[in-house]
Amino acid sequence: MNGTSVLILLAVVGSIPADDRTTTVSDSAGLRAALESAGPGTTVALAPGDYQGGLSIRGLRGEPGRPIVLAAADRERPPVIRGGGSGLHLIGPAHVELRDLVFEGASGNGLNIDDGGSITSPAHHISLRRLVVRDVGPEGNRDGIKLSGVDTFLVEGCTVERWGSGGSGIDMVGCHEGTIEGCIFREGGARGGNGVQAKGGSSGVIVRRCRFEDAGDRALNLGGSTGRPYFRPADPGFEAKDLTVEDCVVIGSTAGVAFVGVDGAVVRHCTFYRPRRFALRILQESTGPDFVPCRGGRFTDNIIAYRSDELALPVNIGPGTAPETFELARNVWSCLDDPGHRPRLALPERDGRPGIDPRFPDPEAGDLTLPPDSPARPAGPRDPSTS
Repeated sequence: MNGTSVLILLAVVGSIPADDRTTTVSDSAGLRAALESAGPGTTVALAPGDYQGGLSIRGLRGEPGRPIVLAAADRERPPVIRGGGSGLHLIGPAHVELRDLVFEGASGNGLNIDDGGSITSPAHHISLRRLVVRDVGPEGNRDGIKLSGVDTFLVEGCTVERWGSGGSGIDMVGCHEGTIEGCIFREGGARGGNGVQAKGGSSGVIVRRCRFEDAGDRALNLGGSTGRPYFRPADPGFEAKDLTVEDCVVIGSTAGVAFVGVDGAVVRHCTFYRPRRFALRILQESTGPDFVPCRGGRFTDNIIAYRSDELALPVNIGPGTAPETFELARNVWSCLDDPGHRPRLALPERDGRPGIDPRFPDPEAGDLTLPPDSPARPAGPRDPSTS
């Protein structure tokens, strides 16, 4: 299933028949009771205010066309679910939508959704819209949004900021056929942290039109390192497969993107602004005869705007990988402090375009919009109407 199919399917899932029940709650006890009794077609509307985090709800299951919805009663005044180990932990949900909520100050994960440890029965048809997740952890492997064993999902228009030092804005373990679109990730993670990570057998995930601002050590970690019991499915032979990143903007981070034990991934039409050490990395962290070497990556039609005193290696290749299977093509390499500088690439590039000024309107203020007459085009993020 491609990303468009996922969006269409979730749009159908998100429609609520007029005769289904809406319950409005205004306190923490009422929230728990409403979720524990919710059935297909139920909407739980949260009044403005603060609610105690640490909620753990098992078996929240809607039906096709009749999801269970947890949403703000007034999206202009979103409720705040504050604190707890996880702000909210959904175990084994299906056909569930969360929208217009704030999760703040959880000590573990801001929002945690999983399959309850059932490797063969994933959580599925999950939609997360316009959520804000912030101030998680702050130390250790603490994620903004943690998805484990979740299939057919949409994360749209969410903002995740300030997650744990070793965690990810969104961490996916064994997740399949999902789209992350129009989200913002900022000021999270440190060394070992990431903006978005897909590992543990994840496949068919698209990251589209997202913005990353100092989003961890690796803004995009395509693959990773997972303990063997946590793979979904068991023993897939790869950390991740068939991932797509497109039309994104990545500011800062030690590496803009890392391909890590992935079996096929595409990164295209993105802007990487001032990566602090690497534009892209090709690595292998899960080793052994059961794992394919990191292979089949494509890095095309991107803009890399860098400083020569920051970018140590444009392309970093680790041992145990298959760099000869990677494709670099048509990327714009723009050196901000020395326009005549040409990067030394560890891989051959087809039709590379060094020395081109993209003419960003105000890059230091974060405005990396491409003017219509930018000589960097057609590299970089595409206009929504044409992509």
